[in-house]
Amino acid sequence: MMKIKVLKIRIADEFLREDQKIIDQFLENHEIIKSETAFVHEEQFWSVVLYFNDVEFAINKTSVKDSKAIKYSAEDEALSHDEIKILDALKLWRSEKAREQNLPTYFIATNKELVSVAKYKPAKKEELLDIKGFGKHKIENYGEEILEILESV
Repeated sequence: MMKIKVLKIRIADEFLREDQKIIDQFLENHEIIKSETAFVHEEQFWSVVLYFNDVEFAINKTSVKDSKAIKYSAEDEALSHDEIKILDALKLWRSEKAREQNLPTYFIATNKELVSVAKYKPAKKEELLDIKGFGKHKIENYGEEILEILESV
């Protein structure tokens, strides 16, 4: 069942980190189907509308065979020289994407998701599903480009 969540992301420095944490937690615990954003100039904040499925609900609907119990997520391990080059390329791509789509960068992918991609190095779209934070929607929108970056670095 699809649900809707509206979040307010204030751009003033004193609120940004707190609001970022709220949205990160929400994104981590829900399967986002699509998102819409609008910048409210008078009050200087992003209004974010997220259409989502509850992950619990989504997991219960998939068969045990096609759901992985644990998704890969990079911890605070040090990155190798090659992984840093991949991460830099992914961050540059993410910034350009965010600018094109007029979205905050973390909507494209969080830093942790990009670090996970750099360490896991998926070769196929299906392997992106193994990384925490990557669902069908994100892979459909950005999977090809992410894989191209991994091949080219």
